[in-house]
Amino acid sequence: MARLKRWEVSDELWQTIEPLLPKRERRFRHPGRKRLDDRLALQGISPGSTCRRN
Repeated sequence: MARLKRWEVSDELWQTIEPLLPKRERRFRHPGRKRLDDRLALQGISPGSTCRRN
């Protein structure tokens, strides 16, 4: 198995988190912008939550 980078969410962690996220259906008439994958969004938030600022 390849080593994960700091910001990558492991499959084990994702299996725990995914059922907690709400399922959003895309509207038919006015769909708007396509949703970003939830796992990618979480990976984008993760490094920011570990940064330390003085």
